[in-house]
Amino acid sequence: MTVADHRATWLGLDPDHPFGVHTLPYGSYTAPDSGARRAGVAIGDLVLDLTAASAALLPTDAPLFAAGHLDPFLGAGRPVWDRVRAAVTGWLTDPRHRAAIEPLLVPAASVTSHLPFTVADYVDFYASEHHATALGRMFRPDGDPLTPNWKHLPIGYHGRAGTVVPSGTPVPRPAGQRRDPGGEIRFGPATRLDFEAEVGFVVGVPSEPGRPVPLAEAGRHLFGVCLVNDWSARDIQAWEYVPLGPFLGKSFATSVSHWIVPLAALEHARTAPPPRDPRPLPYLDDSVPAAEPWGFDLTLDVRLNGHRLARPPFAAMYWTAAQQLAHLTVNGASLRTGDLLASGTVSGPGADERGSLIELTADGSRPLTLPDGSTRAFLKDGDEVVIGASAPGPAGTRVGLGEVRGRVVAAPPAAS
Repeated sequence: MTVADHRATWLGLDPDHPFGVHTLPYGSYTAPDSGARRAGVAIGDLVLDLTAASAALLPTDAPLFAAGHLDPFLGAGRPVWDRVRAAVTGWLTDPRHRAAIEPLLVPAASVTSHLPFTVADYVDFYASEHHATALGRMFRPDGDPLTPNWKHLPIGYHGRAGTVVPSGTPVPRPAGQRRDPGGEIRFGPATRLDFEAEVGFVVGVPSEPGRPVPLAEAGRHLFGVCLVNDWSARDIQAWEYVPLGPFLGKSFATSVSHWIVPLAALEHARTAPPPRDPRPLPYLDDSVPAAEPWGFDLTLDVRLNGHRLARPPFAAMYWTAAQQLAHLTVNGASLRTGDLLASGTVSGPGADERGSLIELTADGSRPLTLPDGSTRAFLKDGDEVVIGASAPGPAGTRVGLGEVRGRVVAAPPAAS
């Protein structure tokens, strides 16, 4: 595809629009005049009804979108992913398709978006050295900030797929046990509620049980990227996580963006990951010259009540999605269509590159002052967190990853 193809669309779209023809993310929505869910592709400020368009112009693949969600499409594999992307690009750039496609475009602001795929399993990793080091210094001030295993394997935990929710879903303040500074054990709503700005990778093609997925095959299984806010109740988590890790402090809600950006849209954002020392074991070693680079030059944007807090750089992440996939399956665990791999909090070395309040406020000891004069050590009821991101695209354009937003609401009365 030529540079001109990336910029030209009969829609008259600004070539710098984050959802231009160089992006074409997939989602699921309901239009205001219909109760039926539709699979869609975002283009500019519009949504293309992919369910109807494929039925009319791509009948071979139309059954993949008939149910209005992405599950069958994700599982179909890369040749089908590439064929559909090429077809949609052609529909939106070749004026000969305008008469057929234009009636199938609806304003994005008028639709109700849904979780675009069924989350099969959910794994949250801990892949940022900057984030892990910052938390280690808080919790182990007299010891090594990184645990002995951290630079040898991608640390992660299995979360709850059932509490992954689409962007915009209210987030009730969770309740649980916590230990007060004086040592007393109490039950009630979390007092140290936090966000975590993350990037999620969505599995398309499943794998066979008992067969590890090597680094070289990651591109066969991973379909695309979404944005993730893995909400965290720091006080609940601090009391419960030893020795088995996160539980109620993380399982109450994980928000994901509405639109899944295919990896094909991020080719210009690929970059080498940071140097690793020590060198990983062979099944995780991506330092060979021929290895496909699995770092991505994504810039996140984190806002609280409209005020920008941070711009974390994803390129600084120590462990890549390919390594996470290889480690997840090396023991014989299988992948399923719809598995969600979250990166863990994305943080960089700068003071304005931290992807959580626990880092931004030094565990609450240095509260932030917002433009309205209020302060935040952790989130209050009514606070809204919005995480966006973009990446380099072709010919100087930017690929948008949309946004994931969530507003904190008060804990249910029974938990107060």
